[in-house]
Amino acid sequence: MLKRYLAPILLVISVLFSSFTLAEGEQPQLAYFTLEPDVTTNFFTNGKKLGYIQVRIDVMVSNSADLPLVELHQPLIRDAVVELLGKQSEDTIKSLAGREDLRKTLVEQLNNTLLPETGRTIIADLLFTKYLYQ
Repeated sequence: MLKRYLAPILLVISVLFSSFTLAEGEQPQLAYFTLEPDVTTNFFTNGKKLGYIQVRIDVMVSNSADLPLVELHQPLIRDAVVELLGKQSEDTIKSLAGREDLRKTLVEQLNNTLLPETGRTIIADLLFTKYLYQ
């Protein structure tokens, strides 16, 4: 009697495990794109002199198939980064909390900038891998 139920149970288990592996295989892989060369721009200081900031940014996309889109629109991304960094105050640039807020704002702004071009949001996150200011 056990043999009679064993084969269907094993069949159901194998089908379940195969569907889980197919679902895992279909999940998109995260990927990174480094904006090169580094982005350098000025920002406002409290005094009469200008400060400057230099950043290296790694853009994280949700799907590795979106990397060619990021590469294609790299000039648009660089322009948005320079524009946003140039509007920041000295306090925002120099504080850790300001840097984190800047990173979140940059992700949102880049997605809004790329949305008309790509038809969807492709940037999941970004990292400042180099962050120098003076």
